[in-house]
Amino acid sequence: MGDSALGFWAAAGAVWPDTREQRCWVHRLGNVLDKLPKRLQPKAKQALHAIMQAPTRAEAEAGIELFAAEYDAKYPKALGSLRRDQAQLLTFYDFPAEHWRHLRTTNIIESPFATVRLRQRVTKGAGSRTKALMMAFKLLAMAEERWRKVNGSELLPLVRAGVGFINGAQATVKNAVGEAKESVA
Repeated sequence: MGDSALGFWAAAGAVWPDTREQRCWVHRLGNVLDKLPKRLQPKAKQALHAIMQAPTRAEAEAGIELFAAEYDAKYPKALGSLRRDQAQLLTFYDFPAEHWRHLRTTNIIESPFATVRLRQRVTKGAGSRTKALMMAFKLLAMAEERWRKVNGSELLPLVRAGVGFINGAQATVKNAVGEAKESVA
């Protein structure tokens, strides 16, 4: 999960070659809306939120096509921004629906660091690199006490084991008799 930080994705791909990329919808919405006139932004924002909140990948892709039909003729840069990483924006559909809230945005990553950033600005720097690291560590340790579990945390072992999910539901495979059974890949 991240925004378009190319260095991050290159490093993650080098360390974990099988890593799936999910782009941040909040950052992408801002990028798309920046390419539209102010008067159109509220309506476009509603359409983009409908795409982001679609219950299935097919409905999200259909929403993107509707957005394209409405805005591509006059504002091709806005549509280009939306389509640029379309596959990475829709990766979350391959994970449990309970996790989607956490996967669509980098806020789960950025929020803890907001505390550190705010304190660093107030103190106008920590004086030395060692003190800055100690301050950041202590602030994150204190913030960690207030964190809540990820929705659907009981599904994390399945995700880690490589069990497939389609539109948020666990994929099933058919055996030789034609009966559906849970995937255990």
